[in-house]
Amino acid sequence: MSRLCHVTGVFLVMADMQGLAGSADQETMSHEESTEESEEDDSEEEPKLKYERLSNGVSDILQEDAASCMTVHEKFLALGTHNGKVYLLDIQGNMTQRFDISTVKINQISLDESGEHVGVCAEDGKVQVFGLYSREGLHEIFDCPIKIVAVHPQFGRSACKQFVTGGKKLILYERTWLNRWKTAILHEGEGTITNIKWRGNFIAWSNNMGVKILDVITRQRITNVPRDDKSLRPDMYPCSLFWKDNLTLVIGWGKSVKICSVKERHAGEMRDLPNRYVEIVSQFDTEFFISGIAPLCDQFVMLFFVKETSDNANKELCARPRLDIIQPQTDSCEEVSSDAITVRGFQENECRDYRLEYSEGESLFYIISPRDVVVAKERDQDDHIDWLLGRKKYEEALMAAEISQKNIKRHEVLDIGLAYITHLVEKGDYDTAARKCQKILGKNMKLWEEEVYRFKKIGQLKAISKYLPRGDLRLRPVIYEMILDEFLRSDYEGFSTLIREWPGDLYNNKTIVMALKAHLSRDPSNRTLLKALAELHTYDQCYSQALEIYLTLKHKEVFNLIHKHNLFSSIKDKIVLLMDFDTEKAVDMLLDNEDKISIDKVIEELKDRPELQHVYLHKLFKRDHHKGQKYHEKQISLYAEYDRPNLLPFLRDSTHCPLEK
Repeated sequence: MSRLCHVTGVFLVMADMQGLAGSADQETMSHEESTEESEEDDSEEEPKLKYERLSNGVSDILQEDAASCMTVHEKFLALGTHNGKVYLLDIQGNMTQRFDISTVKINQISLDESGEHVGVCAEDGKVQVFGLYSREGLHEIFDCPIKIVAVHPQFGRSACKQFVTGGKKLILYERTWLNRWKTAILHEGEGTITNIKWRGNFIAWSNNMGVKILDVITRQRITNVPRDDKSLRPDMYPCSLFWKDNLTLVIGWGKSVKICSVKERHAGEMRDLPNRYVEIVSQFDTEFFISGIAPLCDQFVMLFFVKETSDNANKELCARPRLDIIQPQTDSCEEVSSDAITVRGFQENECRDYRLEYSEGESLFYIISPRDVVVAKERDQDDHIDWLLGRKKYEEALMAAEISQKNIKRHEVLDIGLAYITHLVEKGDYDTAARKCQKILGKNMKLWEEEVYRFKKIGQLKAISKYLPRGDLRLRPVIYEMILDEFLRSDYEGFSTLIREWPGDLYNNKTIVMALKAHLSRDPSNRTLLKALAELHTYDQCYSQALEIYLTLKHKEVFNLIHKHNLFSSIKDKIVLLMDFDTEKAVDMLLDNEDKISIDKVIEELKDRPELQHVYLHKLFKRDHHKGQKYHEKQISLYAEYDRPNLLPFLRDSTHCPLEK
């Protein structure tokens, strides 16, 4: 193995070893000094890892029990123990839930991508797959230990209700449309299955003979990668697997690492062969036995089981495990860093007692041993933020700072956020920059107003308009007026939308009305502006003016406005307009509100429109034969002129018509 920068640091996390903290600090210092040159040589290399013990509830659990496995989700952790318990933990290690699955060792916990469904298997053959937030599930008991279980990554989707178990056989479970489970044996006869990793349409698993990959869609096994050192017991030196992406599987077993690429077979080569095959694109050996392997960008984080020779008895002893960052190459690797991790009880641990789990996208690595869970993460959060900012990864830097606000010393979340907004503005992503203001500026009115003026300066007031605060926090009215004026100059529809959506007390109503009327003077028939003016008048309680505009526009809002604000006194001289707009609605409204607008007043207003008088009086007569009796004589001529078929029924029903007529 070639070594780019081989640095061995000793990480002491034992609670009873605080007296050695000074030497640990010295080693950390030398570790940092020795990496400065390599970081300058490779500016793309992120700072190395630092460690802390996962404590809180985990410490209490491991005082009484021993960890056997753990699975990591971005929102929580799931820890399995030798006493058959499964604990759900938050990221800080606090217990949130406990499941009593068995009385013997939990072998594996599997989560789907959503973190809402979990699969658990135990040494006594028990398998449970269930929803953390629902009652759906399956419970099975096999007559042999089940070493591994893996649920479909998209198990929450109805079409993906699948999981596999591994013991002596690899069995696929699928839920049918009748909510029953059917099984299919995918593979058997090559010893115990010790590991399964499911990604997309591929399932990879290891058994005594090697590693296989199955295409779930075609149910074809597309490869067999034999294990190199068959002298090692698979149960003592288990295989480590992870999918780097949907088509790249990384295998770590014994002291060998293989990177396998799934590829499409050309149509002419297929014959009776699967339509995919696997090519080993890289292979290299390591110095120590592999207990776990995980991705870190284009590098690997590898957990090694180490044995050392005793000087006195000349016999091998279990040493502290090592966590290395490795840069893989085609047929070799470069060791970027290496740390020895002090975990509780490492002297008694074997290779199979360690596991390495990771949280995708967060660069968090969990070293699990029976008595300890140690978290490896960025050496220093301030350095990490520097690295992100230097590469213009502002959103990630902002997220990192928010997560660790109490720990960072050289950065402020607000400063990073403002730098992020500036970066977005400079690259022309104005909408994202404006949207980020909501979160970054919060309720800081001064900063909000500064940003608004910056957007004005670059001609992007429209971009920030929809994100301005209008709840508990209010900016000065002039800010909102400035934006409304911008829309009024260039976008009538946008202006109308803001008038409709913004509360009227955000700005000076009279100022906006004056500006709007100035535009209407140049375009007096613009319906969009007229409607906006009506809404402004309504907010300003100038209902008569709003009513007049709505009537002019023949807008359906006119009747709601009248009813809502009791504007009957304002429509006494507008009855003709209302009836011309919607005769039926107008007549019904007038008849329903006789106490506010009398029959005599309506007839008087309609004196020049006898056809409308007829409609009104006809409906009045239908409702009450006696109310309009003084107009029955007049109605004879109106019926004769406009509605002859109803003249005879009217004469028959009316008792107030002069016989001579």
